[in-house]
Amino acid sequence: MNTNTPSKEHLEYISKIKHKNMLITITRILILVIFIAQWELTARLNIVDPFLVSQPSRIFKTFIKLMQEGNLIRHTYVTCIETIIGFTLGTIIGTLIAIILWLSDFTNKVLEPYLVVLNALPKIALGPILIFWIGNGQPAIIIIALTISLIVTIISVLTGFNNVDEDMIKLVKTFGANKYQILKYVVLPSSFPTIVSTLKINVGLSWVGVIVGEFLVAKEGLGFLIVFGGQVAQLDMVMLSIIILSIVAYIMYAIVNRIEQKLIK
Repeated sequence: MNTNTPSKEHLEYISKIKHKNMLITITRILILVIFIAQWELTARLNIVDPFLVSQPSRIFKTFIKLMQEGNLIRHTYVTCIETIIGFTLGTIIGTLIAIILWLSDFTNKVLEPYLVVLNALPKIALGPILIFWIGNGQPAIIIIALTISLIVTIISVLTGFNNVDEDMIKLVKTFGANKYQILKYVVLPSSFPTIVSTLKINVGLSWVGVIVGEFLVAKEGLGFLIVFGGQVAQLDMVMLSIIILSIVAYIMYAIVNRIEQKLIK
């Protein structure tokens, strides 16, 4: 008898799961198609003003025009690179600082009120100051993105470290583990879900930081296209830039989610 053969009940369960996932996907696509169709229809019938809200057909024409000019790919590439750099730096530096604070209780206690204040402070308000210090250009945009995600990363990861089961820590201490060994074998593995959750939050925060920076100083990028489109009253360009932002942000989030699934396995 082959014990590896799935049972009838197991096959039915898998079939139900696949059917449910397919239904979810189809429903998502239908919602998007219906939304785009009613947007186009209401704009054509002048139920809504196409000048104010644009319409899919006009956005598509703007997309073709910018692609033919070769501008759209360059602007998208610039914004993506700035976001990836800000996201990576924010995650790595924030996690390292959280580790240092966990290892040194004294440093943690000293810096705790400053972290609380910085977390409550609207980071966007620091934008003009950072630009004045660093100057116009990509470095300022990346630093703004880093600033927005850094404090959240430190607080989130440090909270995950502090919530690790005390009994597990006491157990390895009885075997003579020092603090670095506890961090490596207990705290970091136990905090993996928190770190991944922080990564997902940082995806959105990094995009916010980059777009804010591009609003202030950029001469290229999707944020620049949004500002420029608003200044010359080209709402088609603004809507197109927002749609592209939504797509690439979702792709970045999906990549982080995929990495999480791979690491869990």
